[in-house]
Amino acid sequence: MNKISLVYFASPDIALNSFISLINDERFIVKALVTQPQKPSGRGKKIKDSKIKLEAIKNNIEVLEPQKISIDEYIKQKLKQLSPDFFVTFAFGQILSKDVLEIPKFETINLHASLLPRYRGANPICECLLNGDKKTGITTMVTVLELDAGDICLSKEIDLPLDMDYRSLTDKISKLSPDLIKETLIGLYNRKITPKKQDASLVTFTKKTEKKDKNINFNKTADEIHNKIRAYCGYNTAHFEYSGKIIKAICSKAIKADTACYKTGEVISVKKDGLLVACKKNAILITTVKPEGKNEMSAYSWSLGSKIKQGDIIKCSQGE
Repeated sequence: MNKISLVYFASPDIALNSFISLINDERFIVKALVTQPQKPSGRGKKIKDSKIKLEAIKNNIEVLEPQKISIDEYIKQKLKQLSPDFFVTFAFGQILSKDVLEIPKFETINLHASLLPRYRGANPICECLLNGDKKTGITTMVTVLELDAGDICLSKEIDLPLDMDYRSLTDKISKLSPDLIKETLIGLYNRKITPKKQDASLVTFTKKTEKKDKNINFNKTADEIHNKIRAYCGYNTAHFEYSGKIIKAICSKAIKADTACYKTGEVISVKKDGLLVACKKNAILITTVKPEGKNEMSAYSWSLGSKIKQGDIIKCSQGE
């Protein structure tokens, strides 16, 4: 088999494992990386190269950083000169225009972090956790102009245990993606995969996360709060307010408990295993927190400094 040439479009760390795997596989030639220009970040507002860009530089792979690829004629001409078999996109962060999609000899293949047609859009990892789904997955699809509406090539299911959060799910997707994308490219190249249309009756879309979505309202069920905490862990982390300070909730468990004699938001107990708080139904055990201006720590360690105790009421965050 001839080597399959491609240009890889990606920006965040979730796409790094697939990029490295394609580089190190002799069946493929990665001709370039197209990535989002880095923005100033951190206290010093310094521009820091992403891990995927550094990996490209390390392997002498050309890096292209268009501000907006749909109007960047220089980048388009550069991609035409590279004449790749495929474009591969994975959380790139820009929409590809029709003339860009027409450049590769075969197709542009996108790796999407859900079982399409469920959860089209930019936030599928967060959404499936928020909804308490029992499973999710990853899908390779042919990119078209309509959002995540292209024909499906391959998919792989991932079970979602209750202790899986945004960070651990992102890591799992990153580790499972290389084999799926390579199997897809080889199957398409050899004409052994026939992409299938999505079932339009099953389509759902993800919602854009707003600032108020991070707030924890204890007038919700313990399951709802736990799902919010794990869905936003490491991504717009969910928080509550105590003594005028914002406390980010990192890890939790939903606990079955009779809370009829407690107010919502009332601290039932403070123990070494965490902070148990009454909810609309059952209770939430918050085990790990990140206090304002401090590092992550156990909820018990935070309680020693904050002096929070049984019977205290934790406010619903503003905006609820």
